[in-house]
Amino acid sequence: MPIRTGLTPANALARLAGIVMLGLVLIAFAVPAAFADAAGQRWVAQFWPTAQKAGISRAVYMNALGNFTPDPDVLAKASNQAEFVKPLWDYLDGAVSQKRMENGKAALRQYGRQLASIEATYGVDRSVVVAIWGMESSYGAVLQNEKIVKGTIRSLATLAYQGGSRAKYGRTQLIAALKILQRGDIGARGMTGSWAGAMGHTQFIPTTYQAYAVDFDGDGRRDIWNSEVDALASTANYLSKMGWRRGETWGYEVVLPRGIDWRLADAGKSAPLSAWRKIGVQRVAGRSFPASDEVARLYAPAGANGPAFLLLPNFRVIKRYNNADAYALAVGHLADRLVGSGEFVAGWPRGVRPLTSDERVEVQSLLARHGFYGGALDGKFGAGTREAIRSYQRRVGQVPDGYASTGLLQQLRGG
Repeated sequence: MPIRTGLTPANALARLAGIVMLGLVLIAFAVPAAFADAAGQRWVAQFWPTAQKAGISRAVYMNALGNFTPDPDVLAKASNQAEFVKPLWDYLDGAVSQKRMENGKAALRQYGRQLASIEATYGVDRSVVVAIWGMESSYGAVLQNEKIVKGTIRSLATLAYQGGSRAKYGRTQLIAALKILQRGDIGARGMTGSWAGAMGHTQFIPTTYQAYAVDFDGDGRRDIWNSEVDALASTANYLSKMGWRRGETWGYEVVLPRGIDWRLADAGKSAPLSAWRKIGVQRVAGRSFPASDEVARLYAPAGANGPAFLLLPNFRVIKRYNNADAYALAVGHLADRLVGSGEFVAGWPRGVRPLTSDERVEVQSLLARHGFYGGALDGKFGAGTREAIRSYQRRVGQVPDGYASTGLLQQLRGG
């Protein structure tokens, strides 16, 4: 008796067509993958002379890159140029969250003895070191997130392989990472970090690691991935080498006198604290400035409608870690909150959003049209643009703080 399959000739033909179509789909997916594999291996062969010239052994090189394929997620992130800019106050809300403060205080207690030794050795306030740890990896929690953490070698090789604006960075950092492997501080599988190659608890890029990482726990390895003590000490060492001034803070929130010359808030205009006191600048809540006459600059990131600060030299040192005023302000504020300080006294203009890059160009264009500005229409708000905004604000009877808001743009559009 024949076996019954339930297939008519038409059904069999349809099934055969489906199998063929599935095969074509699988081939369509396999070809790009195979192409990527081949292209990746060609790049590995082409890059080898560069690594060899830098002193990398063939064994270390092939162990790290022998199976290299570009990471599509890194390629996507490297190509993404996000237009949205988060308001400073929203950034601070996330950076200095209640959970981050609670975990930071717990870290100060847990590593109190080691942090005291680190502070004594490098002169950097322990709360600042812990604040950077919180900002960079949420005290190591991010290192456990497989959706975020990537293999450093593959990430950097992908950036080098891709070409474009990040290729030079990728090549330089990849060579440094291979040297770290060759020294034996960590294995290729344990060398993890961000998609852009920042590594470990406090997110050192490989060249920074080479220059400033330290073995503080004395086990013979500079391990910023598995030794919190090494990571914290390495961060303190880096800040110390960048010029951290022992015994000084990052800055003070201040109250500005009525009628202050807002040009004093332009970058590069620093003066001793005594000079700021002389023109009526005071610390908030009736607090006094220290007896020392530190040099400070005025920073009012939201103009007349937000907090103002006198920033000390250590603020610039924090920016060597991440060259953004918002980052340094977040680190300084988090460090203060970890040792008991409160929120900023002045409020932020939370109903205002930052201008997009196109809107910044439009502000310059409209200022030029109205005769206030004669510089480049590039969206970069330097001293010339801010002075043009102040001139316009004086003309319309507003506080001439030079702050460009969406409200200012709407006024300019209205003529």
